[in-house]
Amino acid sequence: MRKLPVVAALVAFTPLLSACGAGLNLFDRGAPDEMVVARQAPLAVPPDFALTPPEPGAPRPQTPGASQQALEAMFGGPAPRSTVESSAISKAGTAQPGIRSTVGDPDTNTVDKGVTTQDIVAAPEGDGAEAQTIIPE
Repeated sequence: MRKLPVVAALVAFTPLLSACGAGLNLFDRGAPDEMVVARQAPLAVPPDFALTPPEPGAPRPQTPGASQQALEAMFGGPAPRSTVESSAISKAGTAQPGIRSTVGDPDTNTVDKGVTTQDIVAAPEGDGAEAQTIIPE
């Protein structure tokens, strides 16, 4: 009875000992050979010899500025437009160049929609179950 736990432990730990020796390799992982050394290709000189070395302390040309990095950190990069948004923008067309200056102009003609439009806009929200129509005579 005392030999059973010892035999069970030896059977359980035998696969762990297989990594210690090369004689009985149960899993044959195909380990790389440390004696095989491959030479790397030599560095190539760029064809443009007019390149100048960077100035010490100068910002890297491929990285965006600090303000651009801050905007991307706060709001993320540009989000792709959905198909509905792209369709609405394409159907809207382009605005006139001076439209913002002419909107507030007192000479701009506007259409008075009257009290009916104001009543519709100011109407309380609901599902329309209690809606009534009054036809003036």
